[in-house]
Amino acid sequence: MSKEKMYAVKNDEGQWADSGHNFGSGAWATTSKAEHEEYAKHYGGHVVTFVEEPEKETVSENVGKAIDSLISADTYAQASEAFRYLFVSRKKEDLKRIMKAVRNGYTVKKKKYRVLAPKSWWQSEDKPKYMHRTFGISAYRGAGEDSVFTQKQLDLYELNGALFTKEEVTDDDEQVKY
Repeated sequence: MSKEKMYAVKNDEGQWADSGHNFGSGAWATTSKAEHEEYAKHYGGHVVTFVEEPEKETVSENVGKAIDSLISADTYAQASEAFRYLFVSRKKEDLKRIMKAVRNGYTVKKKKYRVLAPKSWWQSEDKPKYMHRTFGISAYRGAGEDSVFTQKQLDLYELNGALFTKEEVTDDDEQVKY
């Protein structure tokens, strides 16, 4: 998102000024507010500031529901439950991200899954192996960032069958590097 603002002149009829001193449907916008104030003074209208819409933050489905509950709460009790879920026991960077989502809006993160390989593929009983996205020579190994699949990928690679066990990845799981 750009920090620089753009300015244009609009008259009371809703028409925009162009660079040829005419009002119509085409707008003449620049970063010079002073230039547009001078134009508005001589030809009428008022200066309009264009501000880019801020980027929306990506959050999990549960955090999105909690933000909606917090914003639409009618009572303190309703708000406190959502507030507690959103802000208690979180890291500083998570708090900033959630506040940005409350302020600027949010989009919900797609659910992701890890796929546990069949036990017969494991090298030992206590070390589970997860399917890996590259499906190369090492098609399975310990869980990590490269072993996370979207639902679309699960369908594409046919990993929804009875042979495989899928585990939903939570926000906390994604922070952990294995």
